[in-house]
Amino acid sequence: MNIKTDFYIDQHQRWPQEGHHILTQYDETTILVYQAYHQRIGEYALKHGHFGGEFRFDRMSWIKPNFLWMMYRSDWGRAAHQEVVLGIRLRRTFFDLLLEQAVWSSFKRNHYESKEMWKAAVTNSDVRLQWDPDHFPTGEKCGRRAIQLGLRGDLLEAFACREMLEVIDLRPFLNEQRPHRHKWQSRTLRTPLEFRYQPTSEVARARIGLDSDDLD
Repeated sequence: MNIKTDFYIDQHQRWPQEGHHILTQYDETTILVYQAYHQRIGEYALKHGHFGGEFRFDRMSWIKPNFLWMMYRSDWGRAAHQEVVLGIRLRRTFFDLLLEQAVWSSFKRNHYESKEMWKAAVTNSDVRLQWDPDHFPTGEKCGRRAIQLGLRGDLLEAFACREMLEVIDLRPFLNEQRPHRHKWQSRTLRTPLEFRYQPTSEVARARIGLDSDDLD
């Protein structure tokens, strides 16, 4: 598995416990996001390096940069139709473009002057933004918020077919680590190595409401 990992407890101790933060694994040019699908869609992506086959291009598809939010959503790869958990490596330039075009999934007064302007933005954008409670490995909510992005239209097609640099099968890793999730306060559970991510674009930072204190 071409993903760096570390003991979860060591990461937990350096992560912020409150606020809106993108926790993810990234380098100078790429960033890692996660999705989970039923076997036929997941196996197609692993075989071809992009989505196709039974993948639905006519509906919104959500990507999650935060590993533990994906684990909560997929029940560590055991939820129905989410058995194949994938790590997807994207170009950072594309990910930042998604942030620049993201529209909140609900009306926020400090981001939109009126509900009418927000509704128009929703209509004209192919990217939805949600900040959801982040979770501990056992599934309980924590005070920190985790981002997920819903893609549709041309940007979904670009994501699914052209912007993927690598598709990674996480099933062996989840099978190995799943038994340790209830002992997360000891140095037994390993998770992908994640740091707070700051997009290079000021437009993106302002649009998504990111808490921008000093990064790791």
